[in-house]
Amino acid sequence: MINFNCVGLSAKNMHLFVVFMLSTFVVCETLSSRSVFTNHWAVRIIGGPKEADKLASKYGFTNLGQIGGLEDHYHFHHSRVVRRSTFAARGAHSFIHMDPKVGWIQQQIVKSRVKRYARSDPDFIYFNDPKWSKLWYIHSGDKTSQCRSEMNILAAWQRGYTGRNVVVTILDDGIERNHPDLAQNYDQLASYDFNGNDHDPTPRYDSSNENKHGTRCAGEVAAVANNSHCVVGIAYNARIGGIRMLDGDVTDVVEAKSLGIRPDYIDIYSASWGPDDDGKTVDGPGPLAKQAFEVGIKKGRKGLGSIFVWASGNGGRQGDHCSCDGYTNSIYTISVSSSTENGNKPWYLEVCSSTLATTYSSGEFYDRKIVTTDLRQRCTDGHTGTSVSAPMVAGVIALTLEANRLITWRDVQHLLVKTSRPVHLQANDWKTNAAGHKVSHLFGFGLVDAEAMVIEAKKWRSVPPHHTCTKISDCKTTYIRPEQTLNATISSTGCSEQPEHHVAFLEHVVVRVFIDHPRRGDLEISLVSPAGTRSQLLLKRLFDNSNEGFKNWEFMTVHCWGERAEGTWTLEISDSPSQLRNPEVLGKMKEWTLILYGTAEHPYQSHGSHSRSHMLEVSSVQSTEPTLGIPQPEEQEEEEYNAPSSMAALLPVWPCHRECGDQGCDGPHAEHCLNCVNFSLGSLKSGRTCISHCPLGYFEDVEARRCRRCHRGCERCVGHSPHNCRSCRRGLFFYALESSCVAACPSGYFPDDAQRHCLQCHEKCRHCLHESDRCTACSEGFSLAGMTCVPECVNGTFFNLEEMKCSPCHMSCSTCTGPGMKECIHCAQDFLLQEWRCVRKCAAGYYECEKTEFLKRICEENCGNCQGPGASCTQCRNGYNLVDGTCIVSATCNNADEVFCEMVKFNRLCEKKLFRQFCCRTCRLAG
Repeated sequence: MINFNCVGLSAKNMHLFVVFMLSTFVVCETLSSRSVFTNHWAVRIIGGPKEADKLASKYGFTNLGQIGGLEDHYHFHHSRVVRRSTFAARGAHSFIHMDPKVGWIQQQIVKSRVKRYARSDPDFIYFNDPKWSKLWYIHSGDKTSQCRSEMNILAAWQRGYTGRNVVVTILDDGIERNHPDLAQNYDQLASYDFNGNDHDPTPRYDSSNENKHGTRCAGEVAAVANNSHCVVGIAYNARIGGIRMLDGDVTDVVEAKSLGIRPDYIDIYSASWGPDDDGKTVDGPGPLAKQAFEVGIKKGRKGLGSIFVWASGNGGRQGDHCSCDGYTNSIYTISVSSSTENGNKPWYLEVCSSTLATTYSSGEFYDRKIVTTDLRQRCTDGHTGTSVSAPMVAGVIALTLEANRLITWRDVQHLLVKTSRPVHLQANDWKTNAAGHKVSHLFGFGLVDAEAMVIEAKKWRSVPPHHTCTKISDCKTTYIRPEQTLNATISSTGCSEQPEHHVAFLEHVVVRVFIDHPRRGDLEISLVSPAGTRSQLLLKRLFDNSNEGFKNWEFMTVHCWGERAEGTWTLEISDSPSQLRNPEVLGKMKEWTLILYGTAEHPYQSHGSHSRSHMLEVSSVQSTEPTLGIPQPEEQEEEEYNAPSSMAALLPVWPCHRECGDQGCDGPHAEHCLNCVNFSLGSLKSGRTCISHCPLGYFEDVEARRCRRCHRGCERCVGHSPHNCRSCRRGLFFYALESSCVAACPSGYFPDDAQRHCLQCHEKCRHCLHESDRCTACSEGFSLAGMTCVPECVNGTFFNLEEMKCSPCHMSCSTCTGPGMKECIHCAQDFLLQEWRCVRKCAAGYYECEKTEFLKRICEENCGNCQGPGASCTQCRNGYNLVDGTCIVSATCNNADEVFCEMVKFNRLCEKKLFRQFCCRTCRLAG
């Protein structure tokens, strides 16, 4: 214990002392706690911005606006709450939690996010002269080099693709918008500073140039060509923006805002950061960031989906595994790996089954690094790590979008799978899956090929609709025994019995696990597909000593891409103790869920069947789609026009389109057919096109060979009626009982946001939330226990789940959750609740509340006994003296300067012994 005597300090010295003590305390507290709370909140409020402003003003907040593209979610700030604190703020503003107009509220905590560049060379050398000849990853001018130019960026340029009119944004620590290599392509509309809340993403400058990361990434993508300065970006005619969000507290709100900024304007978001790559962290996006990803892929780019590119991680030397990173592990992101110029594994590289593709980056000290723009209008040839690879792929995707603006977020991933190549990349785990794709845990499907991407994109037709098939294992706890492999299986039909969920051909496969384990780092997990393809979902992590296990953590693999979904899937879990552990404490797998993503049809052999780009081309010559909720006149459909045989004889001779019928055509394209083999789409007024299958929003009239419009709200249907729907447009839910599309699910059903269906609640639930058995109201004869409906039991009994009957509580309980004496909810007569037990008499250090409360409260700290809350001690612990009902340390108590004590009281530091000694009187008054 350190004793200080503040008597005799001058005002100036007291001020310095206050600053020192408070700053020391804050630092110590920050280091001793994992969570740092900010003075920012995320709030969900129904009623629009005006209602949000009104509530913010009522409780002393400032409404900083909607959180990205998340409707009804707002960013609140409170200027009178400490900016960073190790405990959640309390005060008058806290009453907002109880306001009935607030659906959900969360105080934001600081998240640890690190920039993914390898710090192997701290002495970066800067150059001002042009660096074109140094761009070895674009062209290999040095004949003695082993570098090969398989990324084919030059070849893509030669085909005329340079990223023109494509917008890329770098989510990082800002970009130097006035850099000579960036200024011409800089896009203010694609930029924002969420650390400073303004529109200027310029980095904060300091002596160490710490905030150079974003500017370096931006130069890789869109550095201007032929301006006699520095370098050339991969998409040197693209528009480049920057989001400054890493130079300050990174919270869920900050991430959600960054991921959701202007999704209809920005095409590609590039991120080269994530949770700590320390080999022991398991972390990912929070609830708001997850929603931002989902909103982005559903609504971004006018429904085609925002494209999120992510660096896979630099924790290789720490034995980290990027499956423990929820950003690279997401189906919505394109996770990018790195290779050295010679095709070797870089020392920093993490391995995992979610990696999609690879680009060149740095390697050992003798390997060349990446040349790009740098802070203070300079250049660097020392850019490193997987941070390099994400912007490179963002640049290649920009070239691809210029070749075809109508490809979706899933099309981009399919293109990368189809065109990336193993070439000279060295890995001992290359394998060919059952669909013929070569894939590796180090490099995904191989090195990105820019030329192949633009060639394929030019002729690409969008893949069929995205389906999700989910299968949960039996809820049976299974022990994981050391040095043994636990095999768990799930047999799946790919949901073939549910057309809207049917997955025949795979894209992503996700395994959600709930595992308890005494040392998480000792686990290894693999998934084996029905075709025998093995995905290593998790490797041992030497530094991961956590006993938290995995609580519904999702592992993802792309190694089964293109394979058939139907068959038996096997999850293999092994536990190899890396240090002495209690042999009696075994790991437990409580549940696992298999989630299959893919298509019901072959993604490439039936391009014309569900072509999103073709649909958009057709819709451009038709009237706009009807607005949901507003009755629209039915489309005027004319009968098929059949040309007279005499006219057909006069037409010039040319090969007709394959969709044209036996009456010929008056031109080579599908819109020139005189009749159709399969179906016609459109009208005589707007123009008709022959197609093989009807697009979304239409059903196939086989007799008339026409595509006829579904009822408004239906995405797929079998007739005009509102009760002929099979799936719904965005914003509506499919109600299977009536085969209709509804804005809100009826009583007894809950909306499944992932599948956009109304699913039935459990029979015991009258109302439920998110899941069938998460009840919010119960059927008659049942009562709510948390979010579970159990049979109603009389007082003194509880519902025994094992015996499925009402069993007696312990004699000390009036109501309870189990038979034990520590499972009381309310105490029986003559008993009081103390530390979750019902007792007849208070123990030392506790006092009795009013009889009506049936509670015993713990005395103030350092009291041996007390009469009630606050300063009511009657006896002190050893080493403390009783002063006016308060126990203070056995030392002279001198009340410090009034200003200092008020600051101590305001910051709730009276709970600390040291400050309580300085400010006896003030802290005693504070209670």
